[in-house]
Amino acid sequence: MAKILVVDDEPFNLDIVAEYLDEMDFELVMVESGEAAWAELERPDSSFDLVLLDRMMPGMDGIQVLTRMKADPRLQSIPVIMQTAATSPEQIREGLAAGAFYYLTKPFEGEALQTIIRSALDDMRTRRELSANLADHALALGFLGEGEFVIRTLQEAHKLASFVALLGPQPETLAMGLSELLVNGVEHGNLGIDFAEKSRLREADRWESEVERRLALPENVCKAVRLRVLRDEERWVFEIADDGPGFDWRRFLDFDPERAFAPNGRGIALSRQLSFSSLTYIPPGNVVIVTVPRVRAGGGAAR
Repeated sequence: MAKILVVDDEPFNLDIVAEYLDEMDFELVMVESGEAAWAELERPDSSFDLVLLDRMMPGMDGIQVLTRMKADPRLQSIPVIMQTAATSPEQIREGLAAGAFYYLTKPFEGEALQTIIRSALDDMRTRRELSANLADHALALGFLGEGEFVIRTLQEAHKLASFVALLGPQPETLAMGLSELLVNGVEHGNLGIDFAEKSRLREADRWESEVERRLALPENVCKAVRLRVLRDEERWVFEIADDGPGFDWRRFLDFDPERAFAPNGRGIALSRQLSFSSLTYIPPGNVVIVTVPRVRAGGGAAR
């Protein structure tokens, strides 16, 4: 059962959230201030899977709570949904820069809340699985100079990302970034599921089943995503190519306030920001090349 911290200074809003989530199998902890939220989060035994956080509150506001969370290694990976009536591009950019990966505009419908929570929890589960898988491959890649891997499915994308991420100085963030790009190659490149369609599928909770259906279609059974790994003196180079026609990647390199309230569409921007030294798409957009520093024998990254 997922445990969710809900933070809002209006008791009426807390009641609405509780009503909207009543039929879902969640454990809800409700608090009415940023100070109370931080008290819950910093408890040694706290174990939240998600925080639904009001932006505008007296005293410690949502941005301050979020900034503290992202500065704490124990809390920084918890996904945060920022609920707010402050929807100007500048305000949204401030929240995204602070680490609000998801936005929900007030007033919201129950279906919108449920969709964004499902998306956030799905991403959280994927990240935890990637982190757990890293421990299973500790000694595997030490002598790799060059290699190529071929995958077709979302599950294979996640497993391959967690395996080759051991090459980088920060395996957990590298695994997340490689996973995003490999998944994009499968779903968008090879299967033609674009941003708008994925949003609709996630709202209907049909995204993964639709991916499986399209993978089985005759026109897709021979399509694959290839990950080529190269080593030079200072860095690892990862080249990811799919069999699709490409796409306009420029729209997705940075966090876009217009997509802040959608349940998807942030993966490439987040990966570029957190996971890689460089990220370059090759026209027409079905090949992307990313780099990370090599880890020296003593454990430090190459300079």
